[in-house]
Amino acid sequence: MGLAVVRELRAARPAASAEQLEAFEQDLVAGFVLARAAAGLADESIRKDVGYVMEFRESMGRHLWTARPDDVDRYLAVRCKGQAHNTLRIKAQAIAVFWQYLELRHRAEIHAVTGDLVECPVDELNRPSGNWRLNLRVPPTDAEIRRLFDGWRDELASTRKYLPAARNFSAARLWCLVGLRIGETHHLDIADVKWELGVFGKLHVRFGKGSRGRGPKPRMVSLINGGRELTAWFVEDVRGQFDDAWDQPGAPLLPSERHGVGSACSRASKEALRSGLDKAVTRHLPAWKGRLTPHVLRHYCASSLYRGGMDIVAIQELLGHDWIATTMGYVHVHRAHVDESWIRAAQRSETRLGKANR
Repeated sequence: MGLAVVRELRAARPAASAEQLEAFEQDLVAGFVLARAAAGLADESIRKDVGYVMEFRESMGRHLWTARPDDVDRYLAVRCKGQAHNTLRIKAQAIAVFWQYLELRHRAEIHAVTGDLVECPVDELNRPSGNWRLNLRVPPTDAEIRRLFDGWRDELASTRKYLPAARNFSAARLWCLVGLRIGETHHLDIADVKWELGVFGKLHVRFGKGSRGRGPKPRMVSLINGGRELTAWFVEDVRGQFDDAWDQPGAPLLPSERHGVGSACSRASKEALRSGLDKAVTRHLPAWKGRLTPHVLRHYCASSLYRGGMDIVAIQELLGHDWIATTMGYVHVHRAHVDESWIRAAQRSETRLGKANR
């Protein structure tokens, strides 16, 4: 038999309609969500990744499987122009992971349905470098932090909405005292306060930020640095005024003034907590308006604890960092090892010279 009679044995498929391609694309995205959930990623992390993928899809105006490297070039260089390098890196990584999913799970199916060969559009030329440095966040001084929270505390008694104001104040103080992230604070339940653990009590952070998209990383955070007194005041004097369901399973530590199911309050949103800080900064520390964020208060916590003599490894554990180099990036603006070592060395030299000249 000659080669001339060799032919394609697969049955010919009719071209898919526009509606069928839209449904096919939606199914691919839904499958990606399910796969990432199976990998243990948090819902919020999955939502962000899908959001970046769909933003990229909108920027090129075609179906996802048709993407090419020049589409990513235009997306990152034009659509995302001016965004922080870390943001570009995260978006590129989300796109690359989605295409890895397409290549591993659906490459043959996509080719059969559309005729397109899937290939990751993020390559070595347009991939943002992963060796980025932490942005230098110089936190406020101790005097500025005192001015902010003293003024904020004094206005609580006369504020029109005392309960949400006291809640926002308490959240910001937790960021400042024990270095919680805003998302970690948002997810705390009353039952997560473990008064009996350790010397000061601890917070069970069930939704700590995991590294490299690995999902939540729980940890215990000691209520040091005045954190126990703050939490006790809020729980004993403020929290019970929000609703009568404070002792129910899943009752949020930081509730919204709006009620959810029945008489129980729903959980305060991260936007409400962030907005509370923004308004307080505008009133009491206007020079920092637009610059003092929850994460900058986390930097202040690490820096102040380090200046107070706390071991860097202990600060790493408190903040929940995987790498001590990350923690060092939070405190290096206040480190004075070189200066202090030089002074001590000079003093030792002076002492030795003094003894030699006797």
